Amino acid sequence: MFYNSNENQHGLAHDPFKAIVAPRPIGWIGSKGADGSLNLAPYSFFNAIADDPKLVMFASGGKKDSVRNCEETGVFSVNMVGFSQVDAMNQSSAPYDHGVDEFEKSGLTSRQCELIDAPLVVGAFAVLECKVTDIIRPKTIDGEHPGAYLVTGQVMGIHIQDDVIVDGRISADKTQTVSRLGYMDYAVVKDVFEIKRPKL
Repeated sequence: MFYNSNENQHGLAHDPFKAIVAPRPIGWIGSKGADGSLNLAPYSFFNAIADDPKLVMFASGGKKDSVRNCEETGVFSVNMVGFSQVDAMNQSSAPYDHGVDEFEKSGLTSRQCELIDAPLVVGAFAVLECKVTDIIRPKTIDGEHPGAYLVTGQVMGIHIQDDVIVDGRISADKTQTVSRLGYMDYAVVKDVFEIKRPKL
């Protein structure tokens, strides 16, 4: 099948776009407002974008609390989601009012990061402490802003749970990293294979 994405007349029961660009890692973003309120929200438009220095990004459909807090404080944490925390992650996605503590509502314990003034999820198998480098409003080909906000951050510190490290490497069997697919579907990383890059 083929369809013009501007018209979006795909003829399917649901828009397939997010199911095509999948799986997507979930950036569970911890932040603090200038008023001291804590916020925790999962973003599936999230990924690493550079390794030296280490940069990550998350994108928000609208100016939600995470973006607002990043503007106010300039920092955020990225908490990676393992299968044991998937229900709490889902609960934290509820549309709570500004100032409501999603850590508390989701039954999670928060702790201050080591290098930045932002909260992290206690028990997350890995956490990235980030300083904001850019907050961008992406444009369409017509130069219009679709309502999305793109936040990029430089990773200043990294936490890794000791029990997910096996033979000097993070084990996908131990982390059971949760990713987002299309629709309301999620996946857990379990089957891992290695391919060596070709040498010329």
